[in-house]
Amino acid sequence: MATAMARSVLRTTLRGGSRAPTSKRSFASSAQHDDARETAKWEKITYAGIVSCTVLAVYNLSKGHPHYEEPPPYPYLHVRNKEFPWGPDGLFEVKHH
Repeated sequence: MATAMARSVLRTTLRGGSRAPTSKRSFASSAQHDDARETAKWEKITYAGIVSCTVLAVYNLSKGHPHYEEPPPYPYLHVRNKEFPWGPDGLFEVKHH
């Protein structure tokens, strides 16, 4: 590690000392954008999205849904051929003994 630092110092010295960079480094976020306007734009988009989702949810929930007749009692549903090992009721049902 010390040798790497020594090499760096030697390289800088041989190049003519520490020079100031000729141009300032610019990042993508500072490339001619007004951050306040960009923030305000996305804030408005967010509020518009919240309002439109709320209106859509109220509309969908207010329409209601159709109620169908009870399905026919198929013979293969809830078949109990023998008692449960713990008694006639289900494991998590209220006991009626």
